[in-house]
Amino acid sequence: MNVEARAARVKLLLMDVDGVLTDGRVYFLPSPDGDWTETKGFDSQDGIALLWLHGKGIATGLISGRKSPAVDLRAKQGHMTYCYQGFIEKIPILEEILAKAAVQPDQVGYIGDDLTDVVIMNRVGFAVAVANARPEVKRQAHYVTQAAGGSGALREVGELIMRAQGYWEEILSKYEIRDGN
Repeated sequence: MNVEARAARVKLLLMDVDGVLTDGRVYFLPSPDGDWTETKGFDSQDGIALLWLHGKGIATGLISGRKSPAVDLRAKQGHMTYCYQGFIEKIPILEEILAKAAVQPDQVGYIGDDLTDVVIMNRVGFAVAVANARPEVKRQAHYVTQAAGGSGALREVGELIMRAQGYWEEILSKYEIRDGN
């Protein structure tokens, strides 16, 4: 099955966070109570892709090994249906999400960058590696983005799904873009 056919079947798009929604950097800032707060940088174009997916009824979610309040906020702002943090073992989380979403694995896309993501990529219909993914991860992917994680990789995948499902011209028209210009 080719990439477009795989993208056309996606009803649920899941992803890792560090290295996919971010460039992989984690920032620790001092908090007023003398402790440290973790934060991350997210790409605004990835954010609008989340809104487009949500608007077209394609659920999104994340499974991350780290916990961060910044990720909770990003998930909420992006209307993500699923937000699982602090889970390095991702298969049980995938199984839980599949049951809640009532979708088949071949209707799921997953975007990853590191070895812990491959176990999910091997179980879904549309496995995506970001440009900055480990070589081993890229070899397991159905599609490798041109954009790096945290620099528009989710936007690229979102556009691919929108095109494959016939929504892209409608989105362009909404923003008064004609003839792809």
